[in-house]
This record gives sequence, C-alpha cells and structure tokens, in this order.
Amino acid sequence: MRYHNKPYDQLKVGDSAELRRICTEDDFFVFASNSGNHNPLHLANEDGDGDTVNEAIAPAMFVGALISAVLGNILPGAGTLYKSQSFEFVDRAHAGDELLARVTVAQKCDNREVVMDTEVIRPDDGAVIVTGTAVVIAPEKELSFSDIEVPGLVVQRHRHFDALLDQSRPLPPIPTAVVAPEEPNSLGGALLAAKETIIDPILVGDPDKIQAAACEIDLPLGNAEIVPVRDHFDAAGVAVDLVVEGRAQALMKGHLHTDDLLRAALRKEHGLRAGRRFTHVFVMDVPGQPHPLLVTDAAINIEPDLETKIDITQNAIDLAISIGIESPKAGILSAVETVNPAIRSSIDAALLSKMAERGQIRGGLVDGPLAMDNAVSLAAARTKGIVSEVAGRADILVVPNLDAGNMLAKQLTYIAHAEGAGVVLGAKVPIILNSRADDDKARLASCAVAALHAARMAERI
Repeated sequence: MRYHNKPYDQLKVGDSAELRRICTEDDFFVFASNSGNHNPLHLANEDGDGDTVNEAIAPAMFVGALISAVLGNILPGAGTLYKSQSFEFVDRAHAGDELLARVTVAQKCDNREVVMDTEVIRPDDGAVIVTGTAVVIAPEKELSFSDIEVPGLVVQRHRHFDALLDQSRPLPPIPTAVVAPEEPNSLGGALLAAKETIIDPILVGDPDKIQAAACEIDLPLGNAEIVPVRDHFDAAGVAVDLVVEGRAQALMKGHLHTDDLLRAALRKEHGLRAGRRFTHVFVMDVPGQPHPLLVTDAAINIEPDLETKIDITQNAIDLAISIGIESPKAGILSAVETVNPAIRSSIDAALLSKMAERGQIRGGLVDGPLAMDNAVSLAAARTKGIVSEVAGRADILVVPNLDAGNMLAKQLTYIAHAEGAGVVLGAKVPIILNSRADDDKARLASCAVAALHAARMAERI
C-alpha cells in the first residue's frame, strides 16, 4: 500500500480520514512492555479488579494512540508533528473489538498549525470510545511512501497452554502414579499440578529422597500418598501395577531413565500395551502461532517404518482431538513436497496420505509429503502451487524419524521460545514424559494434556 500526505496548503476544513484496527490480547502485552503500565485490568490472564473475571480492557492511551496512526499515515500524513491532544474516554474497548479511528480537519491556523477533531468508535455497535481534539503541525511538502517495514514483534507468552490448563481444571483430578519424584523439578511439577487440581499424585520412590526434595523447594507434600520403593526400575513396575489395579489413570516420569519407565509399561505380563505402538507427542506452544503445534515422534521410535508411522499419525490425531482441535490437520514431513523414490520419507508420506483418504487413518486430514515451510506457511504453499487443506495450516507435524523430530522440537524451544508438553500415547493410560530441562509451565501443560486425553479415552469406553 502506498500513502500520500496532504501538506498544509492542500488541507481543507472538513477533510477526513480513518483507519480500522482489531485489538488483540498481544497488543495489550506489547503496550504494557513498552509503556511500563502493567495495570492488570488490561492483561488477559489477570483479574485486575477482584471480580474473578479477566477483563483485558484496552488501555486508554493505546486506544488514543490509534488516532496518531491516522495523523501520521494519512491525514495530514508523513511529516506531521503533534502539538497537543485532548481525550475524553466515553466507553471501553476490549480484546477482540474492532476499532475505527477517525480525524477531521476543524480549523487551519498560522504557522502550519491545524486543529483536528478526533474520535475512536466501535463500528459493530456504533459506541464512541474516545473523542478529543488534536493540534498538529502539518507537513510543508507533498510526500508519498510505501508501507515502511518495521521489525516484527512476537509476544513471548504461552496462551495455548493457558487455554489447556483452563480446559483441564474443571475435570476431577486424575490419579497419577509419579515414578521416582526424587529431585526438585520432578517433584515440584507433580505438586504444582496437584495444587492446580489437575492430578492427584501417588508418589512412588524413595521416601527420604522425596522428603528431601520437598524441603529443598519448600513445598509441603500435604496428603500425597507415598509408596516406598528405592530402586528405580522396581518403582516403575510398582507404578504400572497401580494402573493395572485401577488406582492410577496416568503415569508421570520423575527422576529416572525413560527406558526404565517404558520397559515396565511395555512388559508382556500385566503391562500397558493397548494395541498400538507407543509413540511420543510434543504439544508445542509457539509464541505468535495461532494454534498449538504437535510434533511426533521425537522421543521413542528412532527410525519408524510405515506401519509405525500409521500409529504415530493416528495417536497424534486422537490427542489433537482430545485437546480441542476438532478436525486435526496432519502434515507428513519430508525434505521435499513431491514424491521422490530416493527419499523414503516422501514415499511414506504419500502412502499415509492415501491411507487417510481410504479411511485407514481416521479423525483428521492427512497430507504429504510436505516440506516444513509449506506445512506451516500458506504463503510458501501457494508459492509452490500446493492446493491442500493441510498445507500451510498443519496442526500436527509428523517427522521422518527421531533425529528430525528431536531437532525440530528443540529448535522451536530454544530459538522460537516455545514451551513443549510431552506425552506418550498408545498405552492404556497417558504417560507424562517430562524433560529435566522443562520448567513449571511445561510440566503443568503435560499434566493438563494427559488429563484431557484420559477424560476422552474414558468417554469412549
């Protein structure tokens, strides 16, 4: 878009211009960061007035600043300088509202000063949000410019995980066998999830180490049951027994090797096999992305064959539905978006896509092969001429192997500032698989994902 200003000599009384803008929660976080105004009334995840409702009211000066966009871009436009501005705030706007900012020339004065009537309204219902008067120094020369590219801003908050926690809180706490929670991170994650009423932990491990970890993080164990087992492999077996006996509806990894936990879950006698391969899914909350991204399999199946990829894809679709994605879109990744007989992942992707068309994979849309760019970017998909309901819109990224999945998940975490919730599927119950590097938010989100999936599994029985 190209903008043209109106210098002082061309301005006439009655000239008017307007711009529209939809307010978002992220706009208010950016405003809080830039202005230093951290009033919780304006922040989506805070209750700023004690009424138990998170209002996300648009900051008054944010609304007022929309007027400056009209003055600086259109009328008078480039070269305009403010001299004064008055505001009367008549109503309030909220996140999600569309606002229209309008300026009108009211009077021309000496020294290129121009008096402008200003207002911001909400077009949906005609409500006037703010009125006022601006005095500006109009530009002397006629200028034009294209959209100026300013650095993009990404708000580093994890609203998708916040939404998952909100979904899980109304559910009854899920009884969860926590295996070897013998150091601060693993125990703290379990106790925090218990405090949020997401899980009801049964702590299986060395009582002395569990108590020492609780003292180190200064969190009381409360009424949490402790099942004393000192050996890690034995603790994993006891935790699996709790599931088999019906006392636990989920497993949670503590301070032990993943292999020890999964070996117990996969035992032939009284194990947790449920007919599909065990597969791992990262639910990634990537700042700036409009929805969670599920990455699979990044932790269990090293070089999956086609049969394993069927289970990987189906498990991920089932989990996506459990967390509220009604029709999950699974992009099967390869290095290319065309089938190349020399690249096995492209052939597997094409076969998985066709199998989904024939109903062999159910519950979602599956397409591949897709390269990473055209799986998540509509612009990239269109550039390559890919016509697909999945391309550019993928909720699920099915990677060729564990190497690719692990690197993708860690790139999202350490470069794109994502948080990842890790869950193992294909067992009779969800297995919460946290990393030692996970923070409290990721551990909470893993528990929330497991609780939501377990609730849906129970409904299907």
